[in-house]
Amino acid sequence: MTWIRPTAARPCTLVVCRGCCCGSSRKNPGTDHARQLARLHAAAAESGGRLAVRTSDCLGPCAQANVIVIQPSGEGRQRGGRAVWVGWALDDDATDEVAAYALAGGPGIAPLPPALDLQRIDPPADTRTPAPRRRRR
Repeated sequence: MTWIRPTAARPCTLVVCRGCCCGSSRKNPGTDHARQLARLHAAAAESGGRLAVRTSDCLGPCAQANVIVIQPSGEGRQRGGRAVWVGWALDDDATDEVAAYALAGGPGIAPLPPALDLQRIDPPADTRTPAPRRRRR
């Protein structure tokens, strides 16, 4: 038997880009990338399951590194929340803002702080090719 976690129980999730440019000391030498990730993991550990953090290879908008996607919790999604893409998350202030917003509930639950609204970026365009549609006869 497979157990499936109910959607409402899904925590707010931070997807932290650590691809070619994000997390790169060559591109952003003044940022302690490992410390940023450690601070986000610590916030998740202290959240009591309300926050999860994962890393991803390149998310796409390399010119706006470091990129963090704040995905809504199950409850936030049910309330209409959608993922918020944040760019230029390079310093402690940005890390604090991202963590505080996620811990407050994130998309669909908490209002987006003005500082993060200024850092909001568009997700990359979907480059997948849709499968051809079958014609009905």
